Amino acid sequence: MMSQRNESQTAWSGRHVSVAVRGNWEYATRNTDKPAVAIVAVTDDQRVILVEQYRPPVDRKVLELPAGLTGDIPGEENESLVEAARRELLEETGYIAHRWSELVMGCTSPGLTDELIALFLAQDLEKVGPGGGVENEAIEIHLVPLDGLLEWLVERALHIDLKTLAGLYAAERKLKNE
Repeated sequence: MMSQRNESQTAWSGRHVSVAVRGNWEYATRNTDKPAVAIVAVTDDQRVILVEQYRPPVDRKVLELPAGLTGDIPGEENESLVEAARRELLEETGYIAHRWSELVMGCTSPGLTDELIALFLAQDLEKVGPGGGVENEAIEIHLVPLDGLLEWLVERALHIDLKTLAGLYAAERKLKNE
């Protein structure tokens, strides 16, 4: 099957995202070519660090992996993916990791956006700060046993960011092969 590629036009542009139109298709596009990052942080006692925060697009709290944008801080536009992952893990959870592995990179919602995300596994963790986010972020931190994590997520009855499940799946496969 041949790819049909038409020129896109920007309908609206903001600081981090734009709305583009290609033919009859409208979609969100990131104003950078750098992927976002998300981190599966696993403690030595096999607990996963999750964050819970209010997300305006869905107007409710969401359980998710620590995550964020790459190169979105003035003066740090050239940061690497792992540098962004380190920064986000520290800001959101107060932890640093002494061992990093990139798990997988992929699309977040290819019918709606061109955003890519790189999923990392962070291990050998050390608590060095309070976490909770920066500026207007109000992030709750949860340390949940890896065994029984899916049940814990379902019991919470909150919205779950599905990249969390993808990250957990990729991390569990990697951990089993170590």
